[in-house]
Amino acid sequence: MKNILILAIIFLFISCKGNSQDTTKKEYPVSKTESEWKTELSEMEFYVLRKSGTERSFSSPLNKNYSKGIYVCKACETPLFKSENKYDSGSGWPSFDREIKNNVAFSTDYNLGYARTEEHCATCGSHLGHVFNDGPRKTTGKRHCINGVALKFIPQE
Repeated sequence: MKNILILAIIFLFISCKGNSQDTTKKEYPVSKTESEWKTELSEMEFYVLRKSGTERSFSSPLNKNYSKGIYVCKACETPLFKSENKYDSGSGWPSFDREIKNNVAFSTDYNLGYARTEEHCATCGSHLGHVFNDGPRKTTGKRHCINGVALKFIPQE
């Protein structure tokens, strides 16, 4: 039994794929250097959008914004989410039950030691947040949990 446990632990260490092992870089239509992004984004925007950071929960004014309009990428203004798909998940971050198709890209994130589906802007590659399967069952069942600092809200005219 002890040998099986040791083999299982060794297997886990060998099979875990960290982000540092991923040597491929996806190309996006909007591509800028790190210094260009730093001049265009605030420190927190840069941390979240370009370094895959996370803002503090309940810190974004967009969390409780229910005006009609569209949410675009803060870095390149690609439309990402519609206001009619926003809901209060109670998580502390703006949440949507669906994205605007083809404008959001997905990848797998192992930063916490397990697989999560990470969301990026499909135009510039900026980190947005993560998508989970605990959203509203009456619609898609998805919860796109998005950093408010990654978004710009454009009200409907």
